[in-house]
Amino acid sequence: MDIDLQLDARPDGVAARAAALASTGIRGLFTFEGPHDVFLPLAIAAASADVELMTNVAIALPRSAVHLAHAAWDLQLISRGRFRLGLGSQVRAHVVHRHGATWDRPAAQMRDKVGAVRAVLRAWQDGTPLDFTGEYTRLSLMAPTFDPGPNPYGAPPVLLGALGPVMTRTAAEVADGLLIMPFNSVRHLHERTLPAVERGLARRSTDAGPFALYPQAIVGLDAGDLPGALAGVRRLLGFYGSTPAYRPVLEVEGFAGLHDELYALTRGGRFDQLAALVPDELVQRIAVVGSPAECAAELRVRFGALADRVCCYFPGQDPPLSAIAELVAAAGD
Repeated sequence: MDIDLQLDARPDGVAARAAALASTGIRGLFTFEGPHDVFLPLAIAAASADVELMTNVAIALPRSAVHLAHAAWDLQLISRGRFRLGLGSQVRAHVVHRHGATWDRPAAQMRDKVGAVRAVLRAWQDGTPLDFTGEYTRLSLMAPTFDPGPNPYGAPPVLLGALGPVMTRTAAEVADGLLIMPFNSVRHLHERTLPAVERGLARRSTDAGPFALYPQAIVGLDAGDLPGALAGVRRLLGFYGSTPAYRPVLEVEGFAGLHDELYALTRGGRFDQLAALVPDELVQRIAVVGSPAECAAELRVRFGALADRVCCYFPGQDPPLSAIAELVAAAGD
């Protein structure tokens, strides 16, 4: 199993960080839409790290399909065919109040967005007239001035991040792959996620092309500071668990009441108290914690039958490159 890692450096440090992480033997790097732009760091990394690159995820609803397609086309060219466009919907509060965009039926909106992006890329790649009519988007104009023409490396894949059954089904129906959210458990994955994938695949067009799963994992890598690794994991689990969109994972695992407690803390602005409520049992069910060899073994157990690669997060950690290299080597054995 191959390992992809988050590229979380500031843009002015991306080149060195990307090269350092690539030296550990990882397969790819991905960016998260947080305090910095999700696309620009990948343009920098493409020149310093010969690995695959991915947005994980670019928030799609506030962006036009043409803007997304241009960014994806250019990154595919700069990286010489090593780019994947990962899209996500975010939640209503952020879309409406942080981005000032429109929120309606998110799965339907994302179906539209994925279809529109792919229509633009297809028009450029194949030279066919742009003609897309969705529930929320209508595209019918692509003058030569704005058409970059075929990409020599082909159009990049368009992936969709999802957790809930409707969005997951939508991803399997219209996207090139599903980014499985890291706040997940083996039970939720098999009882909720994979059945939704099967329902989506049953509705997928026969000419839609192959579909891939991209599992993700929250990893507490023991590189000499296990308490520190666990603290970072608990903070992230507490934050995810406080979000209503992630309640289904806690419900499946019998921790629905924990969501209510965590949510109450965030409503009161007490984010620093979230981690203390996360029990050891929940850490074991959702996160992967241990030595590099132990983490690699658990990643293979959880995801080896589904995919040949996994995206790993080290929340609150900056593990030594040697420890990351051990994880990569052990996962590939």
